Amino acid sequence: MTLVQMQPRPADANPAHRTAVEVMDAAGPQVCDDMSVEVALAVMAAARTIRLVVCDQDGQCTGLVTRTELVAVRDSSDYTDRVRLRDILGDHGSFPSPVTTMAEAEHAMRTRRLGVLPVVDEQGSALGILALSR
Repeated sequence: MTLVQMQPRPADANPAHRTAVEVMDAAGPQVCDDMSVEVALAVMAAARTIRLVVCDQDGQCTGLVTRTELVAVRDSSDYTDRVRLRDILGDHGSFPSPVTTMAEAEHAMRTRRLGVLPVVDEQGSALGILALSR
């Protein structure tokens, strides 16, 4: 057995200069955008999570849905069992890349009034999640 000595990373004087990859959380469950709202809620319950990353058939991230959003859709008068996740995804604009600084990501999230955004790679696959601190 070989022991590896870990060296602490020097703390950046300004946390806003840190990149998305340094502070993102795991992406969590990823589902296809053709999934129904009811099935998505069941997946969330089984995974014990409050959000799902939504991808298209090519595996590219198209957005993120929260349990609160899905419950609101399900409880609305316009709801039918034909509503799919792609039908309710808002326009989140572009997603941050792993090298996006936290200052840039926070500005984009506040401007678009989003509390959470997926971080995507060059191919559009979700790598993780950024959440605004309260």
